[in-house]
Amino acid sequence: MHLTGDGFATWLKGYIAAWRSNDPHAIGRLFSEHASYSYRAGTHVVSGRDAIVAAWLEDPDDPGSWEAHYEPLAIEDQVHVAMGWSRYLREDGSLRDEFSNIFVCRFDDGGQCSELTEWWMRVGPPAEP
Repeated sequence: MHLTGDGFATWLKGYIAAWRSNDPHAIGRLFSEHASYSYRAGTHVVSGRDAIVAAWLEDPDDPGSWEAHYEPLAIEDQVHVAMGWSRYLREDGSLRDEFSNIFVCRFDDGGQCSELTEWWMRVGPPAEP
């Protein structure tokens, strides 16, 4: 099965929902058993669904402390590229940090992500303490 643009958009929404819920089952459903995840290109790669879930939940973001939006940018065979942003908020709701993001994903025939690499950069000046 080839994941279409609509299917990729649905997967990205599921990614945000899993991030918001911090539900290990929701996170695990996104990834294949032997998936790899690099939270920043060129850094340590987490390998295997169970390790990805554990890493994701090691330091979870509070559901109300951030906003995010990602959308498909390009698809070539099983390689899918998404662009978007993530914003981290202070307790009063004001903007603390903003990031521009690119996700490069590969999907297996079942529609689960088998490889995800995040490319991100801070937008604007670094956050104040």
